[in-house]
Amino acid sequence: MLPWGVAFVALLALVAMFAGRNFGAAKGSGIDGSSNSLPTQAIDGQAMGQAGAGGPAPSIGDLSPSERANRLYQRMMTYVQDGKVDSVAFFAPMAMASHEMLESPTPDERYHHGRIAEVTGNAAVARAQADTILKASPDDLLGLLLAARGARMDNDTKSAAGFDKRLLDALQAQLAIERPDYQLHRAEIDRAVEEARRK
Repeated sequence: MLPWGVAFVALLALVAMFAGRNFGAAKGSGIDGSSNSLPTQAIDGQAMGQAGAGGPAPSIGDLSPSERANRLYQRMMTYVQDGKVDSVAFFAPMAMASHEMLESPTPDERYHHGRIAEVTGNAAVARAQADTILKASPDDLLGLLLAARGARMDNDTKSAAGFDKRLLDALQAQLAIERPDYQLHRAEIDRAVEEARRK
């Protein structure tokens, strides 16, 4: 019986080792690699360090609805920039839902909502968010550039050209206000202005 017992224990150890390796590999088999499912300093920014340098990220349950929406927006834009289309598709429903649940979204949050819609091909939502921004502030640069992009998604070149013109006409006066959201999205504004001038 002893040789059989030793063989049985050895077989169990081999199975456990094989299963452990497969389990570890499966964790990273999701979207563009396992790191995408975890918070990172590069993607989640300074919020990762709220517990101190190298400290753990705050639980998503501890974030306000606005903070959760902003965190998901930043993730989405990072994945778009990196060309991680699987991750964009995976996180898009969560990012959209988080913005839809905001009770009184700011113009910047509406812009984020519209940008998520834009990069996921939802022209209707992108245009709706732009329209809401522009109803409150007709010269809002982020609203105008989002409206132009949404119009182009629908092949509405006439409307897109009109928004481009309004963007260029309002540019200097709006930048002089030095709004924080303009500063945060200045690269996108500059890119939209460059594109508008080429049309």
